[in-house]
Amino acid sequence: MESYHLKRIDFIFKNENDWKDVLSRALASDKQLILNELMESELKGRGGAGFPTGLKWKLTADEKSDEKHIICNADEGEPGTFKDREILTQVPFKVLVGMAICGYVIGALKGFIYLRGEYTFLMPELEKAIKEFEYYCKEINFKFSIKIFLGSGAYICGEETALFESMEGKRGEPRNKPPFPTKNGYLGKPTVVNNVETLAHTYTIFKYGAKQFYDLGVQYSRGTKLFSVSGDTPKAGIYELELGMTLEQFVDDFGDGDTKAVQVGGASGFLVPRKLFSQTIIGFKGKLEGHSLPTGGSMMLFNSSRSMFNVLSNYLYFFHEESCGQCTPCRVGCQVLLNGINEVKKGERSTLYLDKLLQLTETMKQTAKCGLGQSVANSFSSIVENFKEEMIY
Repeated sequence: MESYHLKRIDFIFKNENDWKDVLSRALASDKQLILNELMESELKGRGGAGFPTGLKWKLTADEKSDEKHIICNADEGEPGTFKDREILTQVPFKVLVGMAICGYVIGALKGFIYLRGEYTFLMPELEKAIKEFEYYCKEINFKFSIKIFLGSGAYICGEETALFESMEGKRGEPRNKPPFPTKNGYLGKPTVVNNVETLAHTYTIFKYGAKQFYDLGVQYSRGTKLFSVSGDTPKAGIYELELGMTLEQFVDDFGDGDTKAVQVGGASGFLVPRKLFSQTIIGFKGKLEGHSLPTGGSMMLFNSSRSMFNVLSNYLYFFHEESCGQCTPCRVGCQVLLNGINEVKKGERSTLYLDKLLQLTETMKQTAKCGLGQSVANSFSSIVENFKEEMIY
């Protein structure tokens, strides 16, 4: 494995006063060269899924259609994640430029920012930035407009196809895949959906070049990542770090000296116990030593004062409330899991019932329609298997 030294980087929140120059240079470039630059950087989606950004743009660009769209997914609803709102507050033009360059490459004349319903307070300044941005686009004869679409506070709409349904005025429920958004997305047209941070990283790549981004991080996990750090830590906040660190390195820097577990990736991610810190690498899966865990950015630290039963109970209550109810495995499964751990805790069921609940999560992982129901197994299994005694006593 490549050597790694945890260090803080400052690309995302660095001054953006040169955004006009970055946009103008990109629009003067060949579209294929832009795609090549993105693919050479090996930038992967920073929302958590980690799909190669350059490939997503290329697949959409290759589609023949009279209309295409670029959507910035700003529905930041994952518990413990609060980085995207800071990007939109502090450096909005980096996101707008990323959207415009994507529009240029794929052939989209319109872009949309799907903003989390609770982020209405961001709208006045964001709309002001969009107005200035569109004015400059007119000055350089580039036809591209951006509109904010405000969500209604539903966690499920962070899933891209549920996001499309919401934008089309329907109930926010996931669609079947395939077809994928690059072929059949918003209004049935080819659509690129990128996370806020992903678009901000494209700005870094277009400004400094693919090599400077690629040289950060490790194999299969290139570049930097914003981490929302919270919980039992003296350094709560947002930090830009290289991908590829071990969780042990992360805890050495951000822990309080008594960290017993870290929730990587929010409620839908995995809870890693202390014994696995040195074996767990924060990055995308590949031929890395140890176990690789991707994350949308949420890193919640828990010390010995925290009850893992309470942590799991909170997660399950969240999933139970946020399930759209469309598919039975998720709608019923979340309720059964929540009731089940409470019954075991109260002694109303045998501890062996936890094994049945673990089997249920595996069923949910295989049969739930979207990532919400499928990811419940992540936190449930990692907490129950590593902190079983706290589920009982």
